[in-house]
Amino acid sequence: MATIADIAETVPERHYTHHEGRGATPHRSNPVVIHRELTTLDVHPGMNVAEFGTGSGYSGALLAQLVGPTGQVTSLDIDHYLTRWANLIHHERGLRNVRCYTADGTAGFPARAPYDRMVAWCTPPLLPETWVNQMVDCGLMVAPLPIATVPNMTVVAKVRIRNGRPDVEAIFTGGYIEATASPKGDLDLPGRWVDWENRVPAPSWISIAWREKDNWRNNGARTTLHRLLKDAHTEPYDGPEVDWPSWRTFVAAKGNPYVTMAGLSPDLWALGHSTPATAAVIQQNGVIFADCRDSPSLTVLRDWLSEWESAGRPAPEAHTPILVRRDDGQGPTGWDLRLIGASGMRAGNSATASLGPSGLHVDSGHEPAPRFD
Repeated sequence: MATIADIAETVPERHYTHHEGRGATPHRSNPVVIHRELTTLDVHPGMNVAEFGTGSGYSGALLAQLVGPTGQVTSLDIDHYLTRWANLIHHERGLRNVRCYTADGTAGFPARAPYDRMVAWCTPPLLPETWVNQMVDCGLMVAPLPIATVPNMTVVAKVRIRNGRPDVEAIFTGGYIEATASPKGDLDLPGRWVDWENRVPAPSWISIAWREKDNWRNNGARTTLHRLLKDAHTEPYDGPEVDWPSWRTFVAAKGNPYVTMAGLSPDLWALGHSTPATAAVIQQNGVIFADCRDSPSLTVLRDWLSEWESAGRPAPEAHTPILVRRDDGQGPTGWDLRLIGASGMRAGNSATASLGPSGLHVDSGHEPAPRFD
């Protein structure tokens, strides 16, 4: 069977990503990562494959080559501009076994199901039950999934479907743009779980995992972002350069209900801890921001960093993935992906652990925050 490297030699990447009629599309993934995901997907000739996130059309063209003339590829994207152009470029190249549709990919596409393989180039809020239901038994999907309820906290999961239930066989470092209900123009702002956003005098945003404690005016999120931006205490991290994939998966595995993600500076994410009264985060460049020098959240953040270093900065793949069923009537049904440390408990100090609603141990990390009225 031909390898992805062999197939890639026959598919003109730049013809898709920088087509002379459409121009360059920013909605595209790194080709090296595309090749990795498709290798993991293990596509064979004659298969029926679905992809979520058409992008430039390049990944769909690779899949069309892999399934051959007896297979078919269904590509979905919420942006009709992308699907129309990809259909045209595929037609120009004489591909007849790939078709792009404008649709919400999180619902799947039952009209062409069942699928032997699925791959996603966008991140749903959870593993949708609709995807699982549209797969054949022993089918395989490769998709980025959230590992916490804040943006940019993801891994790519290899999921096998057996008897109608998903099983995670492996996880990898990575993630893609959040799946949204309408086309997304601003690719710098997360598409989901942004609890407050400033556009002037400079763009900034924040995501708080304790959003259910906030009020309808978003006082908690707005005040927390203000604390980190105005007259904040800053200090450099005294450890080596932050290994962001390791750091964010370590924090996610703690299961802490006060995890906070922010964008305080252009092109830099920040991750840490906050409550309605205190906040502290570390940016990707190693700069720490806190509401004050003796901030309780800063103490929590320093403890997390110390635990992370003591654990040897574990790779994302070192954590054990589990799927937790979600069917609470409050949104889409499916499975949340969560990580467990090598000890069988959430990473962190077991002395501060408590039993969470899913039956997992959750590191509290701070006294419970008050709920806003």
